[in-house]
Order: sequence, then C-alpha cells, then structure tokens
Amino acid sequence: MNGSGDAIRVLVVEDEPLLAEAHRAYAERVPGFVVVGVAHTARAAMAVLRRNNGADVDLVLLDFRLPDLPGLEVCRALRAAGSSIDVLAVTSARDLAAVRTAVSLGVTHYLLKPFTFAAFRDKLERYADYRRQALAAGEVAAQHEVDQMFATLRGASGQTLPKGLDAQTLHAVLGALSLVTGHSASEVANSTGVSRVTARRYLEYLVTVERARRTPRYGTPGRPEMEYRAV
Repeated sequence: MNGSGDAIRVLVVEDEPLLAEAHRAYAERVPGFVVVGVAHTARAAMAVLRRNNGADVDLVLLDFRLPDLPGLEVCRALRAAGSSIDVLAVTSARDLAAVRTAVSLGVTHYLLKPFTFAAFRDKLERYADYRRQALAAGEVAAQHEVDQMFATLRGASGQTLPKGLDAQTLHAVLGALSLVTGHSASEVANSTGVSRVTARRYLEYLVTVERARRTPRYGTPGRPEMEYRAV
C-alpha cells in the first residue's frame, strides 16, 4: 500500500469501455476514493503502474479477462516487482483455480460480475476501513487487533456481528473451511477447539452473510448431515 493521503487512488482495469466507465463512476461515488486512471489492457495497466514505481496508485480494480494478457499477470508483475499495491478483482471468472491464484497473489477482495452498486460500495468501504487500520502508526497491542483487521477486510467486523459471536472465533471457523471440500459442524469444531453447537452457530452466520455455502451430505445412515464450504 502506498501513501497516506485522504483519498484512496484507484486504477480501473477493464477492457469493455462501458463497464470501465461504470466502474470508474461507481468508485467515484464512494466517499474517500478517486480514480486516477483507466486501462483497457494488461500492458496499459502495467505501464501506469510502472510510473513512479506505482506511487500514484493505491488500489487496482482488476478484470481478469483482458484482450492481451490474463489480468492475473498484472498481479504477478506487481508482486515480482516487490509492489504492495492492493488489488480488488472485479471479474466474471468463477473457476476455483482463478480464485486460488488470486488469493496466493494477495488479491484483497473478489467481486463477481454482475454486481450491484451496493455490493461494490461495501467492498470499497471495508477495504478503506482495513486500510485505515493497517496504515496506523505504531504496533498492534494484541492478537485481537490483528484479528479485527482481517475480519474487517473479509466483511465480518466485530462491530457488526450478532450478539454472542466474536471476530476471533469467526476468523478461526472461516479459516477451517475450504473452497473445495465440505466440512461438517463437528469437523469444524474439532479443528477449531469450539463445541459443535458453537461451530454450527458461526457456520450458519457465514451462510447468512454469503461467506459459506451449506449442502446436505449424503451417504451416512439417518438424516443427511449438513456440510459447509467457503465461498
């Protein structure tokens, strides 16, 4: 992340001109954000990001499907250059391989097209909250402060959790889930050290906020057990 100015400077990377303009307009409707550039190809994006070693950009809104190179190549180029510019994926790419690669390259958020302005605004506002915490001077005093930062970025801040749920346990439960393999409440309880009832409460909350998916697990005697996986 670069700079500590009042406005978060955004580069929009989108090959469709109408969508690029829509994303630019959306970003500038969110207080605290300003668009400093629009690129329609991966190479054009990298040219912008090479200027002043990327010091003019704080956040890239990145489409993965670009006409010259995959958008993830922009992420790779950033990380290879040692850049910590943040990336928010704004893409229709739904395959899990793309999601895993995005996570490994430090993509902070993943927003699937099509989306509403409300969903877009929520991602940017949560990113802004996280950024304010991350750029604060000094050191974290305790583990819960680190957990709070990650919870804010993931859309599960402690201030908005239902009564009886805490961010640290929620982060642990979410971390126990996989994008590929489903886990039952009992399995999550065993891996996190909480009771099965507690694990189920957190898992159901994650389903409610669309951070997890619930499906029946068949093949066992009696009623099918529910299993959960991360979204």
